[in-house]
Amino acid sequence: MCDESKLADWAKQTISRRQFGALTGAAAVAACASGEGAGNAQPSIPGLKERGVTFATPDGTMDGFFVQPDSGTHAAVILWPDIASIRESKRMIARKLAAAGYAVLVVNPYYRDITGEQFADFAAFISDGGFQKVGPWRGKLNAETIMRDAAAIVDWLDRQEGVDQAKGIGTQGYCMGGPFTVWSAAAVPSRIKAAASFHGGGLVRPSDPMSPHKVLDKVDASLLIAVAQDDDAKAPNDKTTFADAAKAAGVPATVTVYPGDHGWMVSDSPAYDTTAAARGEADLKALYAAALA
Repeated sequence: MCDESKLADWAKQTISRRQFGALTGAAAVAACASGEGAGNAQPSIPGLKERGVTFATPDGTMDGFFVQPDSGTHAAVILWPDIASIRESKRMIARKLAAAGYAVLVVNPYYRDITGEQFADFAAFISDGGFQKVGPWRGKLNAETIMRDAAAIVDWLDRQEGVDQAKGIGTQGYCMGGPFTVWSAAAVPSRIKAAASFHGGGLVRPSDPMSPHKVLDKVDASLLIAVAQDDDAKAPNDKTTFADAAKAAGVPATVTVYPGDHGWMVSDSPAYDTTAAARGEADLKALYAAALA
C-alpha cells in the first residue's frame, strides 16, 4: 500500500523535478492547455478529443478529465487515480487508452474538498507534504462513498456522446484507487464488466465488512488484480485470500504478482518500470477486449 513509510522511502531517494519531468516529457505542455475545468482542448494525440468536465453526484460536484476518440462510439472506462490524484501522468494513461478505442474518464476522488490538479507529479507530492494534505480528503473515501460516486459516474458516462451503452464499462485504479474499482463494480454490476487494480492497497481488510474481497458476491465483472512484488512480500497471503474469495463468488479474477515495486505502472512514480508497465498495459487491454465487447 502507498503509505507514509513508502513515501518516506521514496523521499530518501535522489528524486528531482528534472527527473520526473523527463518521464512525462513534452506532455506537460498539453497539461497547461487542458487543465480540469477547461473547455475542449487541443488533443495531444491525433484522433482524440479531450476536455475537463464536471457533473453532479449525491455528495457534490465531481470534476475530471475526459478523453475519447473523435468519432464513433466506444466502451467507457473509469480511471481512479492514486493518492496524488489527477495530474499529467494520469492524463497520459487515459490518452493512451483512448487511442486504443475507449472513452476514458479520469475522476478526481477528492472532489468533496478540492477541485482539479493539486500536485504536478509525485516529486511535488513528496516535497509539498502531500500525504498530510490529502489525509483528511482521503479519509472520506470509504466503500459507501465510492459506491455512490460510481453510480453517478456511470450515469454521467451513459449520457455522453461517443459512449457505447451496448458495451460494458471498465474501471482501473492505482494504489488507493485499486479497491475503488472493486467497489465500483459492486455498485453498478449491470454496467461495469471489467475492473483492474494496479498495485492496489487495501484489497483485503479482514476486520472490514466492506473489504473489496468481501463484496465480490455483488460483482458481475472480470477482474485483473496486479500486485506489486514489494507489497506481496509484506502481505503474501493477501493474493491468495482475494483469489479464494473471487473463486467462491464465481467472479473471474486473475491475481498476479508483477516484477515491479509499488507504483511501477505510473510514469512519475520513483518505482516506475517500463517493462513491467508495458506488461500491465497489455494485460489491461486484453481484459477490456474480452469483457467489454
